[in-house]
This record gives sequence, C-alpha cells and structure tokens, in this order.
Amino acid sequence: MKSLKLNNGNRIPVIGLGTWQSAPGEVYNAVRAAIKVGYRHIDCAPVYGNEKEIGCALSDAFAEGDVRREDMFITSKLWNNAHAEEDMLPALRKTLTDLQLDYLDLYLIHWPVAQKKNVIFPASAEDIIPEKELPAEVTWKAMEKAVKAGLVCSIGVSNFGVKRLEKLLENVSVRPAVLQVECHPFLPQNELIKFCRKNEMVLTAYSPLGSGKVSDDTALPANPVVTATAEKLGLTPAQLLIAWAVNRKTVVIPKSVHEERIRENLAAASVKLSKEDMARLDGLANGRRYVSGESFAFGDYADGALWE
Repeated sequence: MKSLKLNNGNRIPVIGLGTWQSAPGEVYNAVRAAIKVGYRHIDCAPVYGNEKEIGCALSDAFAEGDVRREDMFITSKLWNNAHAEEDMLPALRKTLTDLQLDYLDLYLIHWPVAQKKNVIFPASAEDIIPEKELPAEVTWKAMEKAVKAGLVCSIGVSNFGVKRLEKLLENVSVRPAVLQVECHPFLPQNELIKFCRKNEMVLTAYSPLGSGKVSDDTALPANPVVTATAEKLGLTPAQLLIAWAVNRKTVVIPKSVHEERIRENLAAASVKLSKEDMARLDGLANGRRYVSGESFAFGDYADGALWE
C-alpha cells in the first residue's frame, strides 16, 4: 500500500475506507472485506453512528490473523459538542472503547464548530458556542495532551479553511499533521493543497466521488469528461477519480460497502495518469460542494464563514 509521510515521521496509507453513511449491519462486512483485500487505513467518526460495529470488525480481524494492529492506520474525529478541554478526553476514550483500540493513529477536530454539550446537530445559533468563547486553539491544546499521553499518534483537523488554519498554527506545540476536506475535480481545493504543502500537512480528500444524494445529471461519476476518460483508460469512473486524487499526492477515503467496489477502489492506487488526463479532470473545477455544512451555518459560521 502506498503511503505519504506525515510531519512527525508517521506514514498514512494513500487510500482508506470511508465509513460515513455505511449503515449498521453493513459496515462490519465492509471493514473485514477491505482488510482482506489490502486496505490498511480505515476512516471513522463517532457521529457516523457505527464505531462499535467497526470495533468488532477490527477486533475480529486482529484475532483471526487478517492483519496486525500495528499495520493498520485508524482515524477518528472529535465531535462538535466535545470541544471543551474537559470534554475532549472522555470523547476520545469513548471512541477508543467503541473501536476496541488502545490508541488511534490519527485524531481530527471534525468541524471548526463548537456546540453545547447536549447538542448533536444545532437547530439555531443558541446551540453554538461563539468562537471567542471556545476557540479551536483551546480544543487543540487538549488534543496535544492526548498525543503526549500516547492515546493518539497524530492529530489534525477537518473542514478548516486557510484563515482558521493560519490562526491555529500560531498557537500550537504539536503541528497538525492532516487536513481532511471534501475534494474532487469539481472542488479541487488548490489553495488548501498549496497551504498544506507549505506547512507540511497532508490533505485527505473525503467525498472523492462527489455524492450519491444528487440526481444523475449532476453526479460527478456521470460527468461526460469523467466517463469518456475512464472508458479510454479502461477504468471505472470511480477508479479514475480516486487515481486523480492519488496522483495529486493527496490521501483519499472512498466509501463503499460492496466488496467488488472496495477491491476496485484499492486498485486505483497504482494507476498513473498522464498530464493530459489530469488536466482534463482539473478543467472540471466549478466550486461545487456536495457537503454544504449548512447544518452548522449559525452565528459565527453563517454566510460562508464556516469555510474560512
């Protein structure tokens, strides 16, 4: 499995299995199948509602000799209602318990949004804690303590823009290793990739195939440029889009619960695309987001400020 070096010397496999929207009853088999075909990177989050099932899959894979724990890279994320210093560690320990692990390879602040402790998804600005009251730097200091305690190997952030990253970097002793954001040819995130390279961070692309929540005529894998290029190269559209991400030296975490597609997605890691094919896909950039973040667009995070 190809990997990229993080700023602390650890390595992250370039393809991981995404588990967002993987339903209970399906994700166990998806994780077991992924490990058996060669995946060594699983991306999780407590808000996905399936970490206990993933934990069972990991525990069984280790017990049955499919893979050793030390050969796996497991990512999880801190949810928005546990940003306070006193709430971060209990949230992390629950994730470790659910995943049946002693440590995580990577722990991310899931969103740059602090919510009140009893709120899962905000319904109004009253559910949001203003940034001046609970800035990301406070949460980050707690994350740094988790590294020193040996509970996580690397830490990073998700859904942060350049402005917030710059502010965070002014107040760290452990530098962020990874930025995870939506990224695909419609939303190539060129500015963020440039920022990450300058600051020794690896960018991980989620929703690399767009989203199945939109109609076929706007779905990225159905785009005529994507389908024609994939056919020319003897690839599936999904393989082409994954290969585009890998060729840009980013990590990519496609989600699937179907073993055949899981296998096909992994094979894309070895696909080399020509400059012409890369440029053809680069030309699709139109700024389209499939993950709007509208669920958090209250208070400090309204009117596009979420992505700053």
